[in-house]
Amino acid sequence: MKTIQRVAILGGDRIPFARYNTAYKDLSNKQMFTQALTGLVRRFNLQGKRIGEVVGGAVLKHAKDFNLTRESTLSSGLSPQTPAYDLQQACATSVQATVAVANKIALGQIEVGIAGGVDSASDVPLAVSDGQRSLFRELSAARTALQRFKAWSTFRPAMLKPSVADVDEPRTGLSMGQHTERMVREWNISREEQDALALASHRNGLAAYERGFYKDLVTPFGGLERDGILRPDTSKERLAKLAPAYDKTSGFGTLTAGNSTPLTDGASSVLLASEAWAVANRHQPLAWFVDVETAAVDFFTEQADGLLMAPAYAVARMLKRNNLSLADFDYYEIHEAFSGQVLCTLKAWESDAYCRERLGLDGALGSIDRSRLNVNGGSVGLGHPFAATGARIVAAAAKQLAEHRAATGRSGRTLISVCAAGGLGVAAILEG
Repeated sequence: MKTIQRVAILGGDRIPFARYNTAYKDLSNKQMFTQALTGLVRRFNLQGKRIGEVVGGAVLKHAKDFNLTRESTLSSGLSPQTPAYDLQQACATSVQATVAVANKIALGQIEVGIAGGVDSASDVPLAVSDGQRSLFRELSAARTALQRFKAWSTFRPAMLKPSVADVDEPRTGLSMGQHTERMVREWNISREEQDALALASHRNGLAAYERGFYKDLVTPFGGLERDGILRPDTSKERLAKLAPAYDKTSGFGTLTAGNSTPLTDGASSVLLASEAWAVANRHQPLAWFVDVETAAVDFFTEQADGLLMAPAYAVARMLKRNNLSLADFDYYEIHEAFSGQVLCTLKAWESDAYCRERLGLDGALGSIDRSRLNVNGGSVGLGHPFAATGARIVAAAAKQLAEHRAATGRSGRTLISVCAAGGLGVAAILEG
């Protein structure tokens, strides 16, 4: 067995995230992901070089994009000899891509690799109906005029209605927002709390851009210099005026367009390497990828948990394995699918009963310092192209740790938590 190598995070690159049907409405996943990879290749002078692997993916993907990451890699400036493949785990896609690359580096199977992801809410795949597909199949198999006539005789105008991709949960028929409405009621999370977290997401993101934090993480593209979702004019009062978005009839809905992630287009990438490769190529690691845990919850039976509560389990198991507590972190990067979902997770960790009964702990996991949460903006403010969010978080978290080290003279630690459709969640630890 080879000695396990430390995995360095060297940096990242992404295009500015854009609200759907705006700046990138005419662009494909391939075009956006190629741009994110090309920016990273140029930033680290990797043109023409063969690296160990590129791993990425998309949640909303056309059939023609069956080899999306490989095709984007071939157009990125890297050597055509660089292998690449797709994976997908909903909103955790590019976190899992990062894990895939990091594990191979740790085992010495590769020395350097890129992880990333892309999604376009503007270019949602449209499929023909089941009836139309059956008709085409019969026509393809027909060998005589009579057989073709019989096939056409089954045609009905309703067959022309396309099948539109959605991300509702197949087992419940509910959207993620509807599931989160259930969660915030269970945990008694107020509308005011959700709006406050959303406001912080925008303000932290805007402040990060103003101080130049994203200068070497975001490459201008498509007429955008920074994320198009960020709202300088967002305020507590403006957020309070927005109507419920997922529960419009009961009078109890608290999730709005302001405290939920908007439909977003974008792509991101992150570069990882062994310590030896980083030294040989004169790159200073921003941080180290230390550990990861994936969890899943039962969200559809009588014993169901909240759809987006899996990170609570993943974090608890990962901290136990590393003999750490919530208080042992300098920063917390919790993906904001919805402000309410973040607040439910935090409240669960503070609950003795939940941590004992659900997480199998001796008591509450604890609370976090909210001033250290998503300090450079979160998904509500920056946007959330499903498969791109994880790499965005990993790259920004690593840079924040490098800035922390430079400012304080000591290493720091960041906890990453990402929820995903299907009752899934991923947690990771970065140090640097």
